Amino acid sequence: MKKSNKFSPEVRERAVRMVQEHRGEYPSLWAAIESIAPKIGCVPQTLNEWVKRATRSTTAYAKASRPARPSG
Repeated sequence: MKKSNKFSPEVRERAVRMVQEHRGEYPSLWAAIESIAPKIGCVPQTLNEWVKRATRSTTAYAKASRPARPSG
């Protein structure tokens, strides 16, 4: 049985953006996540997964969009 998504993609994206924008105000990434998660109504572990997923997809996009190096 598939777990239903409680949060829309828009809410997830906004939450991840909040973590990224406010990261500098906290001593660690986890501290930022712990502070922001209750504001959107999720547990920190869930928000942490969203942040990791967003980071992986951003990294993959950046690698794919880089021009190839000349091989010679």
